[in-house]
Amino acid sequence: MKVAVITETDADESRVAATPETVKKMVALGATVAVQAGAGVKSGILDTDYTAAGAAVAADPVNDADIVLQVRRPEGPELSRLKKGAIVIGMMDPYGQESAVAAMAEAGIVAFALELLPRITRAQVMDVLSSQANLAGYRAVIDAAAAFGRALPMMMTAAGTVPAARVFVMGAGVAGLQAIATARRLGAIVTATDVRPAAKEQVESLGAKFIAVEDEEFKAAETAGGYAKEMSKEYQAKQAALVAEHIKKQDIVITTALLPGRPAPRLVSRDMVASMRPGSVVVDLAVERGGNVEGVNPDAVTEVNGVKIVGYRNVPGRLAATASSLYAKNVFAFLELLIDKKSKTLAVNWDDEIIKATALTRDGTVVHPSFRPKSAA
Repeated sequence: MKVAVITETDADESRVAATPETVKKMVALGATVAVQAGAGVKSGILDTDYTAAGAAVAADPVNDADIVLQVRRPEGPELSRLKKGAIVIGMMDPYGQESAVAAMAEAGIVAFALELLPRITRAQVMDVLSSQANLAGYRAVIDAAAAFGRALPMMMTAAGTVPAARVFVMGAGVAGLQAIATARRLGAIVTATDVRPAAKEQVESLGAKFIAVEDEEFKAAETAGGYAKEMSKEYQAKQAALVAEHIKKQDIVITTALLPGRPAPRLVSRDMVASMRPGSVVVDLAVERGGNVEGVNPDAVTEVNGVKIVGYRNVPGRLAATASSLYAKNVFAFLELLIDKKSKTLAVNWDDEIIKATALTRDGTVVHPSFRPKSAA
């Protein structure tokens, strides 16, 4: 059983799918681990760190690998190097990527998309979306503070009092809650909004004030899986009016709203940005799905009338060492499901609900019901 860890081909991807810690655990499971040369450099992990943990370092370790671990899905030349039947584990970003998913099926690989994990207790240790979103929420506040030309906490000095910055977090999922907690730790006055009723208690437990139109539609605005529902046009208009008035008074706005498989909802208009004081900052964590903020540009800080709009992609990758550490642990927890610990061999239980939920391609076809071609469905 050979496990390969590759160097990500995307120039903007700084994370790696295994660390020396998880390599040791894989070796203990009976795996032979090969790491592509330089795979961990952007995360601060040297090739010698991997060899000390029991891995071999190779220029191209995937040719005969049974399992390939990576951060992003394989594409183009990467696919041609994988042997048929190889298991590939990573974040496949399948939504709206029919041709990329079909290409993986045609390559004959077994692709597991970790972002499709079911929200069950047993899968929490494998939850890549949560581990990476948590870091994104933290980093959003750090990036905002760096772009903001003032201090965040209130300071009482002999020269005078510095007022605390006002931070508004839009979306109180994993990223939003971490942003709230981080901004509070830095001494800001924090408010937050979300369309899910359960978020109100979570926001207030972190010491922030909850802002929302709390009508009957709001009370039913959460799916069984815990995600936000798309709201009616009428509710959106009422919420937008409330938010527009609130944003005028804020120093920093952080948007985190994403719906699985859909473009990011537009939360902040140009007029809202224009209403903010010069020197204010808006950080958009949804830029990879089109952005929550009108006027945001990917991988850029755009200034509009003195207001900075920050739109970095792959925000977890801006904390590469920590992001890789957590992601690698998520990946290893999933990998353990595929291995029989007694015989130390691959033993995939295709009836396991976690396996069923994450299997994207197998035996030359797209097997996940949400991504099958319409003709096959």
